[in-house]
Amino acid sequence: MVRRIDVTGSGGVRLAAWEFTDPPKSGSGSAGSKQAPGVLLLHGLMGRASHWADTARRLSAGHRPVALDQRGHGRSEKPGEGPFDREAYVDDAIAAVEQLGLAPVSLVGHAMGALTAWQLAARRPDLVSALVICDMRASALGAASQREWREWFRSWPVPFATLADVRRWFGEDDPTLERPRPARGEFFAEVMAERADGWRPVFSRRQMLSARETWVHDAHWEELAQVQCPALVARGLDAELGRAEAQEMVRVLPRGEYAEIPDAGHLLPWEQPDAWYRVIEPFLRTAAARP
Repeated sequence: MVRRIDVTGSGGVRLAAWEFTDPPKSGSGSAGSKQAPGVLLLHGLMGRASHWADTARRLSAGHRPVALDQRGHGRSEKPGEGPFDREAYVDDAIAAVEQLGLAPVSLVGHAMGALTAWQLAARRPDLVSALVICDMRASALGAASQREWREWFRSWPVPFATLADVRRWFGEDDPTLERPRPARGEFFAEVMAERADGWRPVFSRRQMLSARETWVHDAHWEELAQVQCPALVARGLDAELGRAEAQEMVRVLPRGEYAEIPDAGHLLPWEQPDAWYRVIEPFLRTAAARP
């Protein structure tokens, strides 16, 4: 079962959270029964909560997984002028943890969502029991990276006539790809909606660039060093986060651990879902068992 829960984010922005477990039955269990430990899943730039459905359902046997559509994404509000800065995203995630009663929560973040997760853990250690960082760099990416993204957005042949065209372009034809990646095609098919003229993204590319602008010029090592909970840095062998930087992130984290998944790139939870689950489930289970 999945159910939507509305959350009020920073500045009153309406956010959609999605719970992938059955709610407790009324009157079941004793008054002092312990609720399953909460897990908040945070997608990356251009992603949406539904991307976490498989991970959440696998985790639901022992946890209470909730995925958040972050501002500008999915079914959450897309305020025309933002803000889409780091503070807004972190405040939104804090609001979700508090309003949904998830604390002490395990945070699982992919890319931008991972940065939000470790910034939250650094700012509010009282709310967080564990952290999983999936393929997000702590180093500054630089102005050239932002220019490349702007040009990439302009290259999209929107509108797409069919979802098959979406899958083919993002999974095979995109000139930035070195080899076909079917999981990437499926990922982008899930963030498209049918309009009168064809299929277009559910997000504003201008807003995505605004959100990205707020982190590409800065490094985030200092905040990593402030994370006190156990933290797992996971990357695919062919990921955007290189091995040397990932291992340095583990060294900087006071309680860092490292995991590497073969035959996976940036979208490793979707390219290798079984291996991804085998990596994160024991880590989260051990974290939840700590007093």
